[in-house]
Amino acid sequence: MRVVSLVPSLTEAVAVSAPGALVGVTDWCTHPAPAELGDVARVGGTKNPDVRRIAELRPDLVIANEEENRAPDLAELRAAGLRVLVTEVRDLPQALSELERLLVGAMGLERPGWLSDAEAAWARVAPAGEPRLAFVPIWRRPWMVLGRDTFAGDLLARLGVRNAYAGHAERYPRIPAAELAAAGCDLVVLPDEPYRFTAGDGPEAFPGLPAALLSGRHLTWYGPSLAEAPAVLAAALRAAGVA
Repeated sequence: MRVVSLVPSLTEAVAVSAPGALVGVTDWCTHPAPAELGDVARVGGTKNPDVRRIAELRPDLVIANEEENRAPDLAELRAAGLRVLVTEVRDLPQALSELERLLVGAMGLERPGWLSDAEAAWARVAPAGEPRLAFVPIWRRPWMVLGRDTFAGDLLARLGVRNAYAGHAERYPRIPAAELAAAGCDLVVLPDEPYRFTAGDGPEAFPGLPAALLSGRHLTWYGPSLAEAPAVLAAALRAAGVA
């Protein structure tokens, strides 16, 4: 099967599960490293894929995500006669089922071992103590945070971190920094993607509030990284003083 992936986490899932199947990926697909992917075409970004180039690759399947990719681009791919599978992910159970739908259902693979490992790893998660209240910026200039129905918010909840904006009407609301600082939270969670928050870029906006710097790949990607995500994220939360 020839596959074009327009989603970085799904690129990793396919590359690990079916080496050699990928013929095209986005410019943002960083795992596996380019040297490991081999002779795979780059087909533009997640928001501006080169539809003509994708069609030239003659894929049996194009994989996309309803949040990361634009509906007009997906419609254009279908109009070109291409089979497009679109995933929808709002929480961990849905991520696991969508991965199985792609890899087993659409690609005809055996259920990969890493998917079972991920399921087992998250089943063992049992946070101790009271949940800690946090807000989770994903961008600055303007400040944007996780709101309702997000995959990352569900993972954090399973680790004992409650999203202060989980009840917001928007999934990624814009909230001024001053309002965030006055929200009465126990900590701020700063992932390194999509915005690359670091120790010197992010925590200084909320002085006096503990900051947990997390791996964005382990917090927001649904793929092989899910198997190690509970341990990686829990260790980063402990380093920030979160039990």
